[in-house]
Amino acid sequence: MRTLLRRFAFACLAVAVAIVIAGPLVTPLVSPRAADSATTTPASPEATDLQPARAAIKAKQYATALAELKVLAVKYQTPDVYSLLGHALWKTGDPAQGMIYYNKALAMNPLHRGALEYQGELYVEMGQVGKAKENLAKLKGICPFGCEEYGDLQEAIEHAPKGS
Repeated sequence: MRTLLRRFAFACLAVAVAIVIAGPLVTPLVSPRAADSATTTPASPEATDLQPARAAIKAKQYATALAELKVLAVKYQTPDVYSLLGHALWKTGDPAQGMIYYNKALAMNPLHRGALEYQGELYVEMGQVGKAKENLAKLKGICPFGCEEYGDLQEAIEHAPKGS
């Protein structure tokens, strides 16, 4: 009986360790980049809702993304939508409005990787490399082993005009 109890205890311990190491049993359907926010909000857009805007941004079709995101911003007030809306506004020639939406996204989630990256890149364009470096430091704290947002902002800072 004692041997059976030891084996059972060992099996329970092994299962617990396996669960901790393996993490969740269900894998997310979206990439880490698509799931920019570190927290979920009750009224968060479905990945499928943001997909057309993300695809338009990736294709540098910012006016198309902006039109899509304006509709989503009415339905969802989330850091993901605000970050992407800020990016589309900046890239369509309204960096001041873009900054407003980055600030809204970061007010809702100060750890939002996408907003920190895009805001930092806008800071670089505005010649405020010091502020961009502050965002880079925040990203390093959020993803100490690196992430796409950190790498992209680091590259933008490295390519900033000298004297900025």
